[in-house]
Amino acid sequence: MSAKIFEINGIGAVNIYKRHGSRTIRLSFDDKGQVRINMPYWLPYQAGVKFAYERSDWISKHRPTAHKNMQDNDKIGKAHRLVLLPDSLVKSVQVRLKDTQIVVKYPEGLSKNSEGVQKAAERGAKKALMQEAAHLLPQRLNDLALKNSFNYKSVSVKQLKSKWGSCNQSHEITLNYYLMQLPWQLIDYVLLHELAHTEHLNHSTAFWDRFEQALPGAKRIRKDLKPFKTTVIAS
Repeated sequence: MSAKIFEINGIGAVNIYKRHGSRTIRLSFDDKGQVRINMPYWLPYQAGVKFAYERSDWISKHRPTAHKNMQDNDKIGKAHRLVLLPDSLVKSVQVRLKDTQIVVKYPEGLSKNSEGVQKAAERGAKKALMQEAAHLLPQRLNDLALKNSFNYKSVSVKQLKSKWGSCNQSHEITLNYYLMQLPWQLIDYVLLHELAHTEHLNHSTAFWDRFEQALPGAKRIRKDLKPFKTTVIAS
């Protein structure tokens, strides 16, 4: 394998790898959000540069957001705050929920940006989001169902990798606890979307008509949901 790094205006660093077993040019991102191109060994590097340049719009649209370390007093969900606390009495990183605080204690010799502290903060944030979601979302769903004459069998809350929610043919609704990081207008959008699926399991015209009846402007609101990701977001 042979590799070189090129700087391309509007894109930044592009890592190009020439591999003997490759037959096509493929574009991806590494864990830092940099562009990575794998290509056949016999192609010149400029072919990879041209490939990246021609796809600059796609790269800009799909490049992963750079990871941001969680900081002391970050807001998590609707009601929790993160507390990063160096403590001379602890020998390892600890995390617990205390009322509306996510308290992470760590040895004084560690940095708050160290991997161990950040992973503990993320674990605590997920627990806080689950706690909020389990408390607030079922009641919110029930209120919206009653108001709009929907019927569902049950609701559960869990971590989902990519979906905000789902509804099966038995009218059992599952909601993603990451919803607690969205504005309430978008939370209601997702809840009503799943409730509409209790009557129409597809995305037919009938589904959208029923959805729009419950939430006027639903198609417009859908666009506002796209920037959000199913991951921990601290603010």
